[in-house]
Amino acid sequence: MPASALMNVMISAARKAGRSLARDFGEVEHLQVSVKGPANFVSAADHKAEDIIFKELSRARPGYGFLMEERGEVPGDDKTHRWIVDPLDGTTNFLHGIPHFAISIGLEREGVLVAGLVYNPATDELFTAEKGKGAFLNDRRRLRVAARRTLADAVVVTGIPHRGRPGHPRFMDEMSAVMMEVAGLRRSGSAALDLAYVAAGRYDGYWERGLKAWDLAAGIVLVREAGGLVSDVEGRDKAYETGNVLAGNSAITKALLPLLAR
Repeated sequence: MPASALMNVMISAARKAGRSLARDFGEVEHLQVSVKGPANFVSAADHKAEDIIFKELSRARPGYGFLMEERGEVPGDDKTHRWIVDPLDGTTNFLHGIPHFAISIGLEREGVLVAGLVYNPATDELFTAEKGKGAFLNDRRRLRVAARRTLADAVVVTGIPHRGRPGHPRFMDEMSAVMMEVAGLRRSGSAALDLAYVAAGRYDGYWERGLKAWDLAAGIVLVREAGGLVSDVEGRDKAYETGNVLAGNSAITKALLPLLAR
């Protein structure tokens, strides 16, 4: 299915920023000798990618507002549209030379998420979706969430709160409850790619707490357009607002809900 004019704008911005990130990713391994250097370098790579996306999207759609991880809120003259951008989701992976990170671009129209793109420059996998038009991988393969119906067959992915983040005891309780029921539990380090992988049927379910709008915007559109459900961990349609997310097909999310509500 050929991409729409809107999606072509998003793809062009993501691929241009992706080339910048890919070049910088190739340099990361040379920086590991310095304790200070890699973190500063990755921060610069992050800002550079965001600058590229901001310029490309602003030129293609003048007046649209932005919510970006680094810049924050940038109001536009067009109050009905807002881009939600994370230029580098999976910063720790990037810093350690792990090729699992992504650019995430979502679009709100009158407060409703209508388009999403998640792009991993290291693997050249491009996940795209528009509301009512389905979800696709590299513009070719239609995406569908996995069809597994029981947790015993399911591989579930999550995000683990790291040092300095709250919620460690609760996470340990949730992990203990889930790991007793599922075929496998994973932690990848990129919320955007976790949602994209759920949309692609690679993971059967996903939950995480404490995320930001730019972590979730594109992935929510992807999962829903791939036939999946996205809610908060209480089962309400508030993941985007609360930052607490549960995603998968109807059977898997229904089975996970009571394990997360303890």
